Amino acid sequence: MNKAIMHINYGEITYSSYGKKTIDDICKQAADIGFDGIEFRGNLPKELESLSFKEYATQIADAKKKYGLSEILFGIGVHGCTSADKDERAKSISEALEKAKIANDLCGTTICNTFAAPLRSPISTAPGTSYEFHGSAAATQNDWDLTVDAFQQIGRELEKLGMKFGFETHMNYIHDVPGATKKLVDLIDSSAIGVNMDYGNTIYFPVRPSVEETIDLYGDKLFYTHLKNSSPVPGTGLRMATALSDGEINHRIYLAKLKEVGFNGPIGIEAPRGGDRVWFAQQDFNYFKSVCASL
Repeated sequence: MNKAIMHINYGEITYSSYGKKTIDDICKQAADIGFDGIEFRGNLPKELESLSFKEYATQIADAKKKYGLSEILFGIGVHGCTSADKDERAKSISEALEKAKIANDLCGTTICNTFAAPLRSPISTAPGTSYEFHGSAAATQNDWDLTVDAFQQIGRELEKLGMKFGFETHMNYIHDVPGATKKLVDLIDSSAIGVNMDYGNTIYFPVRPSVEETIDLYGDKLFYTHLKNSSPVPGTGLRMATALSDGEINHRIYLAKLKEVGFNGPIGIEAPRGGDRVWFAQQDFNYFKSVCASL
């Protein structure tokens, strides 16, 4: 059975803010609902910004043990990986590896969600929400070369730790659409660097492969998945986040395909929407478990 991971945004009040909650509260929430673990952010929430990453990870490790969670993941970006400043680039790589090592040592983390550098179109009139103009579409050969080199360095160190990083398919990054993401991990060519498939982001692109085609494309480079959903808002070109069961993506098909190909990695569930996120977590988890039980 795949481990079910609660994304930290179910525990947040707003992006990267816990409000009055603590790490202990959030871990208890996940365990009470039935999740196996949590994906935390690699950057500390605003309420804990005075802590070091090691102190932050220590709190998470203590709560993991207290509530019997088995999996802790982190989102660790390497946003300086394409910097023209060699020192800044080296620092970005070093900081990502330091976080990975601390996470592995304290929390037993073996898989992390990762990001390269954000990339925007040089065309000033390109709309920010027209994602097909940004990310891989805006990447230069230098962006490709530097990203590949940075993650080859990271991959060599992760292999020693027995850890893996998966690029989240996410708008405004070189790893935005499935084809570009697969190209990137193939160029890096490390057993420790693969994909975190977030089809909830891929759905924002006007031209895209199906869920089934995407899973087949990634093959054994698929390390982790994010599940979330949305529906188009008629006449606007925008989308509205929904419950996992309610949007355009049919997660029964998604999960059936994952089972068909023998995917055994963790499955993360997200709630990038406002409102009662504790209720959303219960609702989405129950839908997820119901579908899995029927397959």
